[in-house]
Amino acid sequence: MSSLPNPPGPQSPAGAAQPLPIETLLRDLAPRVLGVVIRRYGDFADAEDAVQEALVAASSTWPANGTPDNPAGWLVRVASRRMAEKHRSDEARRRREDLAASWSLAAPDPASGRDDTLILMFMCCHPLLSAASAVALTARAVGGLTTREIASAFLVPEATMAQRISRAKATIKASAEPFTLPSAATQTSRLRLVLHALYLMFNEGYATSSGPDLARGDLSGEAIRLARIVHEELPDDAEVSGLLALMLLTEARRSARVGAVGELVPLAEQDRSRWDRALIAEGVGLVTMAMRRGRLGEYQLQAAIAAVHDQAPRHADTAWPEILSLYVALERMTDNPMVTLNRAVATAMVQGPAAGLDVLAIVADRLADHHRFHSVRAHLLELAGALPAAIREFTVAAASTTNLRERDYLTMKAAALAAQ
Repeated sequence: MSSLPNPPGPQSPAGAAQPLPIETLLRDLAPRVLGVVIRRYGDFADAEDAVQEALVAASSTWPANGTPDNPAGWLVRVASRRMAEKHRSDEARRRREDLAASWSLAAPDPASGRDDTLILMFMCCHPLLSAASAVALTARAVGGLTTREIASAFLVPEATMAQRISRAKATIKASAEPFTLPSAATQTSRLRLVLHALYLMFNEGYATSSGPDLARGDLSGEAIRLARIVHEELPDDAEVSGLLALMLLTEARRSARVGAVGELVPLAEQDRSRWDRALIAEGVGLVTMAMRRGRLGEYQLQAAIAAVHDQAPRHADTAWPEILSLYVALERMTDNPMVTLNRAVATAMVQGPAAGLDVLAIVADRLADHHRFHSVRAHLLELAGALPAAIREFTVAAASTTNLRERDYLTMKAAALAAQ
């Protein structure tokens, strides 16, 4: 199924498109600018640092001075100056002085319109890196996630993730790999890591791990944009189609997931008339075609689950037996404790809350510190009528999450049960 055009941006009263917010513009430009700087200077680690400094400078100066006519060129120019400054301070300063001076005065490349984002994503997934390091670096350099956000997704301390990303950049620098698309022989393994990074980026945008907002539409939107880039290059790859479908089918529910004052609205209580039917139709078409191509993958299965949810007219009409069978297949494929967590919910909806609690016990040791484990257990205990235990679990879950909207929701659930 062909991709639908992106929706038009907000219009001013005169009908002209309004400029993007600076934060959104910077997020959109960051991977492209990084691609230009890497291509020009061939140093991934230094280029990533220089671009980050340029982004910080832009975020502090553009609001006061206005966005430049060529924002990408501005960022490249500032990053180039940072690169020049660094090379002037190296031991080889004298030999590099002329080169550094030419870098700082170089004309911006982005005027050509070239977008090296796909190459950048593949470079971040270098074969010398571990899978975890490659995904983390992609999420950082291309997706713009903070080190803390990535650490939260991997369930590791922030300091550990910072070291992992730093080592990954050093490894790529030492490899001296040219800034080009990988060969067909290595593209498959790298693609798997690229998709995982985009998946993490989308999840962080759809359900923010910390802060006052429930979601970050800029981040989930950027993940979709990057997934579309990969899909345009590899339209016949079933897992690429599956991931894009999953994002679209999930994003379709985003506006209904947030209440009038920003509060969390759970799936069972959402106004389905607010779901984006165009995104649902595109996502269903993508996953249907992908699953007909042959071997199933984890993103196709997750997209299929999302499609079942999205196609149910009401929550009561959800085909839970079908969802349960899909989770069973996904669990066998991934051995992911979060999948088992979701299977517990589906099991409860099909076989009753006691059966769901039995499934949940399988991952109790692996997820004991995660708020989602306690919130799901609280929900199943509530369904089973064990209200005191449910209140305790909702309270533990509220204390464990760092997202204020989720904390409010879980706290209110505990209070509502206590008032019964």
